[in-house]
Amino acid sequence: MTKRNQAVGGYGERCAVRHLIEAGMRPVARNWRCPSGEIDIIAWDGPVLAFCEVKTRRSATFGTPAEAVVPRKARRLRRLAAAWLAATGTTADELRFDIVSVLLPRLGRAHVEHVKDAF
Repeated sequence: MTKRNQAVGGYGERCAVRHLIEAGMRPVARNWRCPSGEIDIIAWDGPVLAFCEVKTRRSATFGTPAEAVVPRKARRLRRLAAAWLAATGTTADELRFDIVSVLLPRLGRAHVEHVKDAF
C-alpha cells in the first residue's frame, strides 16, 4: 500500500470514528491487530458491540466503498471479532458487523454512510 493510500485510509477512519461518536456510539478499540489481520473500529452502540469495517474511496468509479467488502472480508472480520473477544475477555449479549463507507469528493466534506448489521 502506498503512503498516499495509507493517508486516505487513515483520514477515512478518523471521519468514521467522528461519525460514530456523533451517532452516540462509544469506540473501545481502533486498528486492533493480531496475526490474522486487523479490525478497524470496535464500538459499543448501547448494549450492542459493533465490529466496524471502514472503507474509504476517493471516487465511486469502481463502485461504492461498501461494495469493496466482499464475502471473504466479512468472514475474516467475524474470525477477527472472535479473536478480539477471546483476547480481551469482553462479553456482549449482542454483536453486530457494520460497514462505514467514506467517500472523499474532490471538494467539500467527506460523505460517511454507516451500514449497520451489514453482514
